[in-house]
Amino acid sequence: MTLATPVRANVAPALAGIEAFLDDAIALRHDFHRHPELSWNEHRTAARVAELLEEWGYRVTTGVGGNGVVGTLRRGTGTKSLGLRADMDALPIAEASGLPFASETAGVMHACGHDGHTTILLAAARYLAEAGDLSGTLHLFFQPAEEIGQGARAMIADGLFDRFPCDAVYGLHNWPGLPVGRFGILDGPAMASVDWIGIRVVGKGGHGAAPHETVDPVVAAAHVITALQSIVARNVAPLDAAVVTVGSIHGGDAANVIPDHVDLTLTARSFRAEVREALQRRIPEIARGVAASFGATAEVELRRGFPSVVNHPREAEIARGVARDLLGEDALIPDIAPRTASEDFAFMLEARPGAFLFLGTGPGEPLHSPRYRFNDDVIAPGAALWARLAETFLT
Repeated sequence: MTLATPVRANVAPALAGIEAFLDDAIALRHDFHRHPELSWNEHRTAARVAELLEEWGYRVTTGVGGNGVVGTLRRGTGTKSLGLRADMDALPIAEASGLPFASETAGVMHACGHDGHTTILLAAARYLAEAGDLSGTLHLFFQPAEEIGQGARAMIADGLFDRFPCDAVYGLHNWPGLPVGRFGILDGPAMASVDWIGIRVVGKGGHGAAPHETVDPVVAAAHVITALQSIVARNVAPLDAAVVTVGSIHGGDAANVIPDHVDLTLTARSFRAEVREALQRRIPEIARGVAASFGATAEVELRRGFPSVVNHPREAEIARGVARDLLGEDALIPDIAPRTASEDFAFMLEARPGAFLFLGTGPGEPLHSPRYRFNDDVIAPGAALWARLAETFLT
């Protein structure tokens, strides 16, 4: 891999050291990609991660919060500690990438790049074990079940930060559409909160030829969907951001039968806690009110997901400084905007100071697409950033 921007002499060893075994890292990433595992089933991936960390001299703890793996490296006399996190799970998507190393597990695919995240952290781990200039304690967190938003909480509930204390914690996510190998690092909100809502609109079924004898939940549900869009337009301040998405609607089985009920599923996303609370309040109010206007009722079930990913300014600035030192001023993406997708790393940032970084992978299919392709060109800069961040923080 050839970098467009020369690296500075004092930090070049991290990048050069990782590029020396980059072919091994890419082969490892392809192996993870061939063998994707769904949330809570990351057994093969976790075993391979643990095996490599042990080989490189880390103290390894397995079974943290399910299939979570923690690798610990202590060097020197420093008292500070740092946590770096990667996620391991895949998605229930049938791959259509056409890659020669495509998934060999039917209906399961690394369509979000978690195979790349795991590889990036392992590449950094190898470099730091062999040549890292550290004084303190480094913890590497390999997390299960991010895709369903449960893995971070499970690891924390299993005593993650009590058993592996951290003064700061960092994570990253690859992002198609951003410049290759460049980093987006924000202060404050970086990704949105998410909640899931189920709405059952209940009416009175009957013959499609006699709608006047029924309470049609299909019509009521259609109006509920339309009315829900008014929340962002009329209940959220124009300078705030929110998303209300109805992702599915199911009702009835025949063209001439009005069903008894219609089921809707939604997600609601925002960046500020006040906006999140407004969405949680207004969605049930509108659903029930609109349904009632048609003589129907709405049963609403709200399942709280996870909060916004909120970066701590001091830790974000440390990461920006490392990126600049490593790759020059062009390393950072100017005017990077928060993403309305969500990440359960939010729980780790609620528990400890830290930051979540975006790593550009260039043009390509979006995350969660069956045609998505992780860009192996970002393994070296991603791993070098983790390595240099550890060396900078643990001094």
